[in-house]
Amino acid sequence: MEAILEPIIRSPRMPEYLRLLNELAEDEARRRREFVESLTPEQKAEFIDGEVILHSPARRRHLNVTGNIFSLLRQHVGTNRLGEVFVEKCLVSLSRNDYEPDIVFFRRETAAKFTEDQMRFPAPDLVVEVLSKSTEAFDRGVKFEDYAHHGVREYWIVDADAKSVEQYVLPEGERRFTLHERLAHSTLRSHVVEGFEVPIADLFETGDAGEDGG
Repeated sequence: MEAILEPIIRSPRMPEYLRLLNELAEDEARRRREFVESLTPEQKAEFIDGEVILHSPARRRHLNVTGNIFSLLRQHVGTNRLGEVFVEKCLVSLSRNDYEPDIVFFRRETAAKFTEDQMRFPAPDLVVEVLSKSTEAFDRGVKFEDYAHHGVREYWIVDADAKSVEQYVLPEGERRFTLHERLAHSTLRSHVVEGFEVPIADLFETGDAGEDGG
């Protein structure tokens, strides 16, 4: 951060740069408010780096994997009263950006503070993103950095085509994810959802022997 700011700090034009940055920040805040006010239950959209990102409908394969993970997590979390799991339309509002991750988990202590009418949520403990061609750059880029910076403790990047999961964890006191495992077989064990473990194959079950994805 200091290396990035050093040329600005030493420049005689620093007041001008600060004024411009303030104007840009105020304009972005206005557009972000308009974005939140315009959201509808039908449209999946996110506000990233000052831009509104609209998402196209997901393929069947993506929907199946998302549904499987959500069902398995929700059953385990509910049975053990560990917190709450949401899918698709949970608006996670961080310091600059608004995301709608595929799946999120909040531990019990955090979820206990939520109201029934709440529409914007803080950084979850676990985020799951299922890759698609239109979202992979975000999932591996700005979201990867932003989730870690805001204290998301575990992040799964799921590849429905390769039938694999990249499991990232946030070391104590750090703000950068570390790759724990890249799994295509064996068992996925969560670091933050106590007691949750599942064979990787179960995440990609379709219930249809003839299913080849969308």
